[in-house]
Amino acid sequence: MRLDELSPAPGSRRPRKRVGRGDGSGHGTYSGRGSKGQKARAGVHMKPGFEGGQLPLIKRLPRKRGFTNIFRVEYSVVNLAGLNRFEAGSEVGPAEMRAAGLVRTLRKPVKVLGRGQIDRALTVRAHRFSASARAAIEAAGGKVEEVVDAVAAD
Repeated sequence: MRLDELSPAPGSRRPRKRVGRGDGSGHGTYSGRGSKGQKARAGVHMKPGFEGGQLPLIKRLPRKRGFTNIFRVEYSVVNLAGLNRFEAGSEVGPAEMRAAGLVRTLRKPVKVLGRGQIDRALTVRAHRFSASARAAIEAAGGKVEEVVDAVAAD
């Protein structure tokens, strides 16, 4: 088979609709645009959701738009399974987690979540702990300390 022998599958290509070529074509007179109005004019373009100047639905329903909570605190998340890389009995704080590659930055507060298992006693210092993480660390013989200082920069 050569490139000049290739052709599209039968029925996959349709001829272009030629509007404004007489009433006999089925697309004459108004050329499929209806009669009068903004959309019948040349060069028309309306943004999605435009309702002819009426207050659009998306502006009428504030619950559909959502909002940004300016007080939201974004945490660096560390799971229990990641804490197993530290020696038993050691103190683990945000700086140690950063050095071990568990958190990317010290600009965000650190939150420890309860995913995975912890099999050694550690003293874990972080800004927040989930209830399951706190219970698991204490069940393994470790201690939980909540840090209240301001978040340090890298």
